Amino acid sequence: MVNFKENEELNILNHSCAHLMAQAVKHLYPNAKFWVGPVVEEGFYYDIDLGDDVIKEEDLERIEREMKKCSKSAKNIIRKEITKDEALEMFKDDSYKLDLISRMEDENVISCYTQGDFTDLCRGPHMENTKEIKYFKLIKFSGAYWKGDANNKVLQRIYGVCFKTEEDLNAHLQELEEMKLRDHRKIGKDLDIFMTSDLVGKGLPIYLPNGYFIWEQLENYIKDKEKKLGYLHVLTPPLGNVELYKTSGHWDHYQESMFPKMEVEGEEFVLRPMNCPHHMMVYANAIHSYRDLPIRIGEIARDCRFETSGSLKGIERVRTFCQNDAHLFVTSEQIEDEFSKVVNLILETYKELGITEFRFELSLRDKEDKVKYYPDDEMWDSAETKLRKILDDYGYPYVEKIGEAAFYGPKLDVQVKPAIGPEYTLSTCQLDFCLPMRFNLSYVDASGEKKTPIVIHRAILGAIDRTIAYYLEETKGYLPAWLAPKQVKVIPVNNEYHLDYAKEVFDKLASSGFRVEIDERNEKLGYKLRESVVKKVPYMLILGGKEKDDNTISYRRAGSEETTTLKIEEFIDLLNNDIKNKVRYDK
Repeated sequence: MVNFKENEELNILNHSCAHLMAQAVKHLYPNAKFWVGPVVEEGFYYDIDLGDDVIKEEDLERIEREMKKCSKSAKNIIRKEITKDEALEMFKDDSYKLDLISRMEDENVISCYTQGDFTDLCRGPHMENTKEIKYFKLIKFSGAYWKGDANNKVLQRIYGVCFKTEEDLNAHLQELEEMKLRDHRKIGKDLDIFMTSDLVGKGLPIYLPNGYFIWEQLENYIKDKEKKLGYLHVLTPPLGNVELYKTSGHWDHYQESMFPKMEVEGEEFVLRPMNCPHHMMVYANAIHSYRDLPIRIGEIARDCRFETSGSLKGIERVRTFCQNDAHLFVTSEQIEDEFSKVVNLILETYKELGITEFRFELSLRDKEDKVKYYPDDEMWDSAETKLRKILDDYGYPYVEKIGEAAFYGPKLDVQVKPAIGPEYTLSTCQLDFCLPMRFNLSYVDASGEKKTPIVIHRAILGAIDRTIAYYLEETKGYLPAWLAPKQVKVIPVNNEYHLDYAKEVFDKLASSGFRVEIDERNEKLGYKLRESVVKKVPYMLILGGKEKDDNTISYRRAGSEETTTLKIEEFIDLLNNDIKNKVRYDK
């Protein structure tokens, strides 16, 4: 997917197209006022105050037609530099522009661009003539708070894209259609995986039976891997006393991402945004010797973070989620070995799940930022040096990101590239000398002296919610058999003649431990097949007279129209192999 913001040629073209759209809107809505119209990764948008008018789907085509007229008018696009006083006079009747201008320094160069009867503030650059802006499409519209502040008026935001050629535009639009089919919100609805309700609350998804099954499969999968590596799993409460977060330092460094505190019987509580403070208390519950370390405490933990409503997206970005979290309490001598084991666990998990597009980022502190980061230069230098050495020694390629560390220590973030949208962090591994000191954690070393352990924070599947969203989009909803709520759907061609045999096959598969269902409805075969295709069950068995006579089954695999006939025992072996090897059907 092209990044319009980073492509210089497309950036200029889309910036110009934003102004073309604004000109067309002004023709159709004479009282329209404009806030800002930037180029973003996915194209451009303009925030517009249309007064009492509300944009509807059919209005986009009307605006596009007017844009084409403006393009064909072949007006030169003229840049003019003006003083602040001139700008204030020019836009004296436009409160949005006056707000922008008033916040500019007096010595700033202020520029505006004019094309025919439309003028707007802009730094530019722009195309030279409107006739160069030919191949565009308005994609969608939404509401947006002025300045992003929920206390301000909601403006109407219109998104669009523009290309140099019609071929490039059509290819992009086709890619957008593909993205719609992959959108986990659509797939989640079609496959009855999760639901949302404004009555429950924005960003608070509800997992339906199919979705919770997928959730359990992923939870059991990662916990089984962790148990084999010596992890001890705990269950801690999804809220905590404010003093807990003051002790950890999160109250000072992370409060803006927390929900407001609650006062109950003289105590102040907050919904927890992370699990490390609770796990520090688990460690502190007992006296430890150096022989006990490393201690690996894991939890599938419910967390709550305040995300603005505009940033919420299905189950990819929510206000409550479950982390596949763990904290490893180690000696300084154990850091390299334990950190490397975490990285190997990430790589092994990604290989098994078929996650291939990812990269490592080493997130470091910004030494100039004296507010965000825990003030201990020696600790930071030591931690960052150790992480670099581990990554270099094992040959893991990575890029360094200054200013992206947690407030308590540097971290390794694993960025994945989903099928749609920009990349995001799925897994993370962080080194922490800070929190163990703040909680006065200790162990007794070989000489009988008290020492402070070091903590490795890590999440392999990150938020399970995000992992499900990622997997739905990667597979288009064609989930592998091990993860699918239903693995096989048995469909008799004709109930009168073939239902008894279909039940025999059903019983054999069910007794073999497979998740199977049978369609006994008196519906036409074509209808049953189409419905099964929509639900994306991994295997669809079609049983008619030939299969009954030969004691065989004919199957179609999800996403394929090819039919294969096998003995039932051969099919059972095939399905077992799919489950064992986590075979993906979208590959």
